[in-house]
Amino acid sequence: MRTSFLSRIGLPAILALLLGLLLSATPAHADTPLLSVSVDKTTATPGSDVTLTLTLTNPHDTAAYFVYESVQPTYTTTLNTGLKYAFSSCGGNVTACDTGATSGLVHHSVPVAAGATTTVTLTYTVGTDSVCGNGARIDFYTYLYYEYAAGAASDSGIFQVPGSEVVCS
Repeated sequence: MRTSFLSRIGLPAILALLLGLLLSATPAHADTPLLSVSVDKTTATPGSDVTLTLTLTNPHDTAAYFVYESVQPTYTTTLNTGLKYAFSSCGGNVTACDTGATSGLVHHSVPVAAGATTTVTLTYTVGTDSVCGNGARIDFYTYLYYEYAAGAASDSGIFQVPGSEVVCS
C-alpha cells in the first residue's frame, strides 16, 4: 500500500503545530500587574504621616529570589525646595530597609513563589515647616529590580507612585 505525501507529513505537522501552541501560551499570571502602588492620603498637612504601599506580584513560573526596590522623589518634587519631608519607617515583608531623608530603599522578603505577592510599606512625615497650598505636591517614582529562575533571569522597571498634595491646615 502506497502512502500519499499528505499522510507522510500529517503527523509531524500536527505535532509541530501543538508544540508551537504550547510554547506560545502566555503564563497564567499574565493579566496580573507586576506592581501595584497606593498611597493612604492624597492630601496631607504639615506634620502628618503618609504611607505608601507597594505590592509586587511574581508573574513568572518560578520563584523570585532577589527583590530590590527604591522610592525616589520626582524631579518636580525636588525642584520645590520648600517641601520638607523625611521617610521615617518601613514595614511589611522586608529583610532590609533604608529610609533616607527623601528616599526609601527596601529588599522584599524572598523567595516570592510563582504567582504570589509580597507587600512593603514606606511611611514619610511631612515637615511641620514645609510649604503647603498652591502646587505643593510630594510625588515619587519607584525602581524595581528582581531576579527569578534561580538567578538566571531578571527584570526591572520604573513605576509611578501616587503623590500627595500638601495642604495648609
